[in-house]
Amino acid sequence: MRYFRLLVLGNGISAYGSYLNMVALNVFVYDATGSALAAGLFMAVRLATSVVSGWVSGRLVSAFDRKRLMVGADLCQAAALLTLLLAPDGVRPGLLYALAVVTGGCSTLSQVALRSSIPEIVGAEHRVRANGLLVTGRSLAMIAGFASSGLVVAELGYSAAFALDAATFLVSATVLFLLPVRTRAAKTDSAAGDGAESSAAARWTARMLLGTAPVLMAMIAVRAVDGLGSSSHNVALPLYSSSLDPDHPATFISQFWATWAIGSIVAQQVIGRVTKKTGRTPGERAFALGACVMSAGFILVFSGLPTVTAVIAALVAGAADGFTEIVYVSRLQTAPDDQRGRLFGLSASAENTGFGLGMLVSGALLETFSPLQVVAAFHGLAIALCLALLLLLVSRGRTAVRGAAEPAGSQRPTVTEGRG
Repeated sequence: MRYFRLLVLGNGISAYGSYLNMVALNVFVYDATGSALAAGLFMAVRLATSVVSGWVSGRLVSAFDRKRLMVGADLCQAAALLTLLLAPDGVRPGLLYALAVVTGGCSTLSQVALRSSIPEIVGAEHRVRANGLLVTGRSLAMIAGFASSGLVVAELGYSAAFALDAATFLVSATVLFLLPVRTRAAKTDSAAGDGAESSAAARWTARMLLGTAPVLMAMIAVRAVDGLGSSSHNVALPLYSSSLDPDHPATFISQFWATWAIGSIVAQQVIGRVTKKTGRTPGERAFALGACVMSAGFILVFSGLPTVTAVIAALVAGAADGFTEIVYVSRLQTAPDDQRGRLFGLSASAENTGFGLGMLVSGALLETFSPLQVVAAFHGLAIALCLALLLLLVSRGRTAVRGAAEPAGSQRPTVTEGRG
C-alpha cells in the first residue's frame, strides 16, 4: 500500500487537472467562438468520445500493459494541452474539438486501466481500501479543481490554466512510470501480444461472463441510470442555487459540493474499517441499498429544506455515493483479470452514456419543469431500478436457500424431469 498511496497522489493531481480543465476549456470555447452551440458541441464531442472509448479501452486494457497505457494517456493529454497552449490564437478554436477527442478518450482509458489493475497492484484482499483511497482523492480533487478554476482563469488567464493542467498530467505520468507496480496478473503477461487467437479467446470469455452474470449486468444498468440522476442534479444545481440566493448564487453550490466531498471521505473511512474488522466486502444488496439512499438524498437537497437540513442531506448523499462507488468497483474487480478490462470498459460506456443523455434531457426539461421535478424524476428512476435489483437478489437468495435445504438423498424430480 505504500506505493499505492503515491499512485493515489498522482491520480488525484491529474484528476485536479481534469476538473480544472473541464471548467476552463468550456469557458474558453464560449469566449473563443462566441457561440453557445459551439460550447455545447464541444461537450457533446467529449462525451461521445468517452462512450466510444469505453469499448475500445476494454480491449486495449485486456491486450496491453496497463501501466504503459495509463502513462501514455497522461502524456497524450499533456501534449494536447501544450499544443493548444503554443498554437496561435487564430488556430486555437480549430484545435478544440481534437482536444475534446484526446481528453475524452484518454481519461476513459486511464480510468478503465486503473480500475482493472487495483487487485494486481495491492492484492485482492486490499482492493476495497484501495478503491476508497481513490474515491477520496478524486473527491478532494474535484472540489479543488472546481473551486480554483474560476480564480486561475480570472487572475492568470487561459494560458496559465492550460499550462497548469498539462503539468498535472506530466506529474501523474512521472509518478506512474517510476512506481514499481505490477498491473496485470502474472499468468497473462506472456499472452499480451498473442494476436488474433488471443483476441478471439478474450471475446469468448467476455461473452461467457456477460451471459452468466445477470446481476453484474443489472449493477452496470443501475450505474447507467445513476449517470442520468447525476447529470440532472449537476445541471439543476446552478438554477436551484440562484433561486435560493440570487445575489450569491455560488454559495449553495460550494456548500453542496464541499459537504458531498466530506460525506464521500466519511464513507471511505467507514467501509475500510468495517471490511478490515469483519473480513467481508459489502455485496450487491449493499450496493442497491446505498444507491437508493444516495438518490433519495439528492432529491431531498432540492426539496426546499432549510439550509442546515439540506446540507445534512448532501452529506448523506455524498456518503452513499462514495459507498456505492467503492462497493461497485470492488465487485467488478472480483472478475478474472483477463475479463476485468472489458467489464470496466462496458461500465465506462454505460455510465458516460447515462450522464451524457441526462445532460441533454435534463437541460431541456428544466426549461419547463422545476429543479425538484427534474431531479426527482431522474433519481426516482434510479431508485425504482435499485428496488428491482433488490427483489432480484432476494429472489435468487431464497432459491439458493431452498436448494441448499434439499436432503442429500432426496428423490425429488429435477426440473428437466418435471417438464418431461
